[in-house]
Parts: sequence; structure tokens; C-alpha cells
Amino acid sequence: MELVIKDLTKRYGEKVALRGFSYTFGPGIYGILGANGAGKTTLMNLICDNVKRDEGEILWDGADILKLGRSFRAKLGYMPQQQGMYGDMSARGFLRYMASVKELPRKRSREQVEQLLELVNLTEDAHKKLGGFSGGMRQRVLLAQALLGEPEILILDEPTAGLDPKERLRLRDYIADLSQDRIVFLTTHIVSDIERIATDVLLMKDGQLVRHGDPETLIQDSGGKDLEDVYMTYLGEA
Repeated sequence: MELVIKDLTKRYGEKVALRGFSYTFGPGIYGILGANGAGKTTLMNLICDNVKRDEGEILWDGADILKLGRSFRAKLGYMPQQQGMYGDMSARGFLRYMASVKELPRKRSREQVEQLLELVNLTEDAHKKLGGFSGGMRQRVLLAQALLGEPEILILDEPTAGLDPKERLRLRDYIADLSQDRIVFLTTHIVSDIERIATDVLLMKDGQLVRHGDPETLIQDSGGKDLEDVYMTYLGEA
């Protein structure tokens, strides 16, 4: 399992959103840090094949994802930062609906829905309407839907944003358990979450990768005491 990105560039008019990005990803959690406009979202959209690249390659196990097409997209799971949810739907009903959107066979989807409800500790609340769920419960439902179809690549966009400390730690623990056999991309402004669970950290600025490494090494190299100091050292931003 390997996702290789080579010299990836994306422009929007005269603005270069991503410039010559290269990296090789294997199983693990990759924390991506950078200010708004750093290129994080553009990178994720290119990996998902939502936008057209201008230059470079994205290879999955040696094959370009454009040639793989639908078979590659089936390997993706995406947890958005915000998503409209049908408040009158139950958690179980929503996950079954999302399974049908992903075109999972009925028997397989029903089995997976129950497994995922248990994974995110929502089995007892599965019959309840989403409109009455707390923010943390809704985030856990979104994580579960991203895992439908057993994706090998998981993209999590600000998964713990807006959660109270208890829910944030609980969701972070779920995410940490997912990295054994898949590639997980984690974009967040909560640097401590990345420091605790990321295998590698990628620091981005102005569409470029400016530094990368495991959290411990980055902290040592920066002379700081935590990843917040690393962020300030290499990105120069609060």
C-alpha cells in the first residue's frame, strides 16, 4: 500500500495553490499543518480527484489514479469538517443511506453499519434522530460514514473541531486506532491532536511543503518543547 505524489502543482488563474509537492505515503497517520491558503485543501482535493492537476503525478501502488478512476475513488473515505445531516434520520438510517450512495451490497452494508456503530460507541443511540445528537456524537457518525466500504485512504478534515475536551479525546483515540492498515490524512488547527497521534507531520506554507518528519524529531530539530513551537519556528504563524 503506497501513495506516491510527484511534483504536484495546481494553479487557480495566476495563483499557485500547490507548487511542486512530492511525498510518499504508507500506512500511518499524516498530520498536515498550515494556515488557511497553505495548500492543504487543494492537496486533499487532488488526491480525491475532485480537481484537475496542472503538473505532476499521483500514483497508487505504481498506477496513476487518473487511469484507475472509479476503482481508486472506491478506496477513499472522507470525513468533512461540516456536513448537512438529515435531522429526522436515525444514526443507523443515515449510515445505511450513505452505504447505498457508496453502492455497497445490501448485506455487506448492514453488517458494516452495525460494526461501525459499535466502533464509535453509538450502538445504544443508533435508533435516535441525528437532530438530537451532541456535536461529538455527530462527529462520530461522520467518522463512521467515512469508514463505510473499508477505505484504504482516509481523509479527515478538522475532525475534532468544536468538540468539548472529553469528546475530542474520545474521537482522537478512535482515529489513532485506524492507522494500522490504512493511510490517514488529518488536517486540523488543534496541533496537540496531531502531536499525540500522527506518524508524520507535514508543514505547508504558500502551497509548498516546507518541513516534514515524525513529531519527536521535528520538536528536537526546532529546539522547541512541543509541536506548537515547531509550527511557529517553520511557519512563523500563530
